[in-house]
Parts: sequence; structure tokens; C-alpha cells
Amino acid sequence: MRLHPVTPALLAERLADRIADLRPADGGSRVCAAVDGAPAARPEALADALVEPLRLRGRHVRRIRTADFLRPASLRLEHGHRDPDSFYDLWLDEGALWREVFTPVLPGGDGRVLPTLRDPATDRATRAERVELPPGGVLLLDGPLLLGRAFPLDLAVHLHLSPAALERRTAADERWTLPAFARYEEEVRPAEAADVLVRADDPRHPAWTG
Repeated sequence: MRLHPVTPALLAERLADRIADLRPADGGSRVCAAVDGAPAARPEALADALVEPLRLRGRHVRRIRTADFLRPASLRLEHGHRDPDSFYDLWLDEGALWREVFTPVLPGGDGRVLPTLRDPATDRATRAERVELPPGGVLLLDGPLLLGRAFPLDLAVHLHLSPAALERRTAADERWTLPAFARYEEEVRPAEAADVLVRADDPRHPAWTG
């Protein structure tokens, strides 16, 4: 797979062009896109950088951070605070994402999504009110381990880190998650599953499939 060097700013502009041109495969009127990557790759930064370019292209955007859709601590930490298999299988509340985020924007939905479910720091419900994503809008998610879950994504971007870069850039207190990302590479092969691959070993000098 050939990758092309690109500046971070140009990457955001080109991705915004591609997302703005998308037409949902299911015949709906709203687009679902996601930036997938380990926390060390900072997928939230790229997703945030897409918001203004998309708005300048006339698309309403709703940002969803999957960190705000974790299961309660009593469930996700049942096997301890540092269990990589739990991190992989149990942390993300997929049911809540489907119910509160995806279903409302799919055909027949009213477009009213829940922007946050649970504060990851306090483990308490945020009690957020629903917000509308009008027809023609873009639902833009970010987070780790998003591919291979059958989410209804019209475009999936994967930020790839080599094993050495992933270990080097992962904070010391989060290195217990590294086996989960090794499992992700083996089971899901996100570089192949994604629509767009971005090599992010050096965040100042990314390269992408174009």
C-alpha cells in the first residue's frame, strides 16, 4: 500500500473534501464518519480539526467522543483496572452508541442524538440533552478500537502507529493497554478495514493513502 506525505493541515482539508462528498450507502441523508486510533495517535485531534472545514463546506457536524460512551466502572473494571481483554471487549458501551447515536441518524430516525452518556472521570451520567443533526449533516466520531464492530460508518479513517511508535508514545500508566492493540491488529487488521489509512508515527509528518 503506497502512502503519500501530507501536512496535518492539508490532511484535514482533503479528508473534509472526501466526507463532504459522501452519500450514505443506506440511502439516508446523514453521513457517519469516524477517526479510529490508539490514544497515543490522538484521533480526537484529527476529528476536531475536521469540524471547521466541514462547516465551511456547508455541512452541519456533531462530534461524538466514544470516551463519553463507556460502560459503568462496575462493569468495565470487573476484572481489574488494568485488564487488556476487558479494555478490548467491555469498555465501550456499543449498545448505548447504537441506541443514542447511530439509530437516530439512520433512515427513519429523527436526527436527535445524545452527545454524551457518562463522564469517564466521575463515572456519572452526564444528563446531557439531545441535540439535532439535520439532514445532510455529518456525525463525526473518534476513539480507539472502533473497527470490526459493524458500526454503520460511511467513512472510517485509521491512524496507524508502528509497534515501536505505539509503545514509545503511550503514557507509562496506559501501557497495560498495549496487548489490546496488538490483538486489534491481529483480529481486525484496521489498516485494511479502514477506508483511509494515515501513518501517524510522527504527528508532524503524517502520510496517507490519499
